[in-house]
This record gives sequence, C-alpha cells and structure tokens, in this order.
Amino acid sequence: MISKNLNLVENIFDEDKIEKIKTRDGYGKGLVEAGEKNPNVVVLCADLSESTRSEWFKKKFPDRFIECGVAEQGMATYASGMAAEGKVVFISSYAVFSPGRNNEQIRTTVSYNSWGSESGKEINVKIAGAHAGISVGPDGATHQALEDIALMRVQPGMAVIVPADVHETQKATVAVAKRPGPAYIRFGRVDYPVFTTEKTPFEIGKAYTIIEGKDATIAACGSLVYKAIIAAKQLKDEDGIECEVINSHTIKPLDGNAILKSVKKTGCVVTAEEHQVMGGMGSAIAEFLSQNYPVPQEFIGMHDRFGESGEPEELFEAFGMGVSHIKDAVKKVISRKGK
Repeated sequence: MISKNLNLVENIFDEDKIEKIKTRDGYGKGLVEAGEKNPNVVVLCADLSESTRSEWFKKKFPDRFIECGVAEQGMATYASGMAAEGKVVFISSYAVFSPGRNNEQIRTTVSYNSWGSESGKEINVKIAGAHAGISVGPDGATHQALEDIALMRVQPGMAVIVPADVHETQKATVAVAKRPGPAYIRFGRVDYPVFTTEKTPFEIGKAYTIIEGKDATIAACGSLVYKAIIAAKQLKDEDGIECEVINSHTIKPLDGNAILKSVKKTGCVVTAEEHQVMGGMGSAIAEFLSQNYPVPQEFIGMHDRFGESGEPEELFEAFGMGVSHIKDAVKKVISRKGK
C-alpha cells in the first residue's frame, strides 16, 4: 500500500509514462532558492557550472559565484575560509573529483575546522557531488564515483544526503543550506523518474516509508529508490510478497528509528544503492542493526569492483542493481529468516 501522506505522483507504477528529469536540475533550482532566501549563500565551481547546474545560480547572482577552474583542492580550501567568515558555501563538481580528489582538504579545512573550532563556528561548506555512480555511463570507471558516500560518511560532523529525484534534490539543497555545519549531497547525471511532488515532505535525517508491507524491508537511496518501488509492485503481483519500501535519503544522520520500526515488523532487510556496498548506506544500516536488532540482510550495490563504460540501464543490469536483482535479493533474504 502506497503511503498517502507523502503526496506522491498518481502514476507512480507506470514506468513508461512517469516523467523523467535530471536530478542535477533540482540542485540548480535549489541553489537559486537558497540564494534568494539567504544573501550569505555563495557558490564555487570547478569548471563544471553547466554540467552541475550551478550556472543557474551564477546567472541569478553573478557577484556570489566564483569559478575556481580545475582546482578542486583549492576550491574546498577557499570555501572553508569563506565559511569561517560567515558564508554558506556550496562547492560543485563531479563526485569523483569532489569529494574524490579533494578529500584531504575537505577532511582538514572543512570537517576538522568545523569539529574543532575554538570559536564555536560551524564551517558551513556544502559539497555537491554530481554525476555520481555507474549511471554516468559511457564516461566509464574513471568518472563513476562509487566510493564517495563512504569517504564522506566517516567525516566527523558531516551530513550525507542522497536524494531520489529532482524534487527531492531541490529540497535537499535548500535544507542543507539551512543546516549548520558541513554536508555532502550526491546526485546523478541522467534523467530519473519523478515520483515525488512539490508537496512531498523532506527533512534531513528522516526516512520515508513509501510502500507499507509485512514480509521484507527494502531500504534504498538515490536512483535505486524507484527501482525498489517497481520491484515491490512486481513481487506483490507475481508472488504475493508484501515489501515495505523506505526512502533512506539521509545516510548520515541515519534514521535508525524508521529502519528499526520496519524490520521489527518484517524480520529482514534488503539495502539498495548505486555505490560500493562497503561503506555506503547498506553498511550504515548493518552497523545500526547489528547493535540494535540483528536481522538477515542482503546488499544491492557494487561489490568490490570498478565500473566500465556502457549505457546506464545496461550497467545497472550488468552489476546487479536492476529491478530483477532487487526481487531476487528479497526472496533470498526472506528465505534466511528464522535460520
């Protein structure tokens, strides 16, 4: 049963007719909205303003935009200094470069300075990692960020958000601008199904149950949330299996209460993410459940390897992140209950 209080689109199960829009468009819109609400919001970019949609902010607020060139390490450091003086700074690049290339600068000048600031100031730097995951497609392994959630999740004080569609990306961008301290927001390149609406709620640290069920929990983030929705629909229609689907868009701080409430009902969980299974959302949920309510768990994601060139849907299928793979994982995890 679809949760009615989330104001989702009516044709959510219609894969052919559901609208598809790039999630990065939501980032561009969110930057403009955040800039309109707060004159201290500034945006830095590493020569990718068109691709990341940060150019939308540049056109609206040219005096609050800085083009850093291909210098992600410098960009993170400049942002930290500006944030120390009261600015809310977004840094925009491909995820493989930021936080991939500039992880040390983020760690030392952003996370550490925010965590250990003697003045009590938060370093309000918001890292935007675009073109994340294997859905970058033909760009291949060198540009497919599959480790970025892990890199950011271990940074003390760093929030990590992986929105699922264009509306959620816009809301997440506005939300991190308001939230004190550093944050990482991750989004992809291609068109994704738009299953939320402008009225769908969003709150950092609060997961949402999209479909209610009793047999298995599927917790997903980013591009795999919609695939989890379709998998749940097919499992019910074909096998009578009722899955509970959770949009766990915030990896850190994790909404452990939502996960716990669900698995106490279903007794098992499948986690699905476009990222290495080690260190990502699945790991975060496994860590939480191992200490609070251990249940069988199956992991959908990248299993200790790099990607390769191909069309996005081809790669999802090749690396076990398609709808059929989620369905198989659900059946497997259910079979493990009680053993």
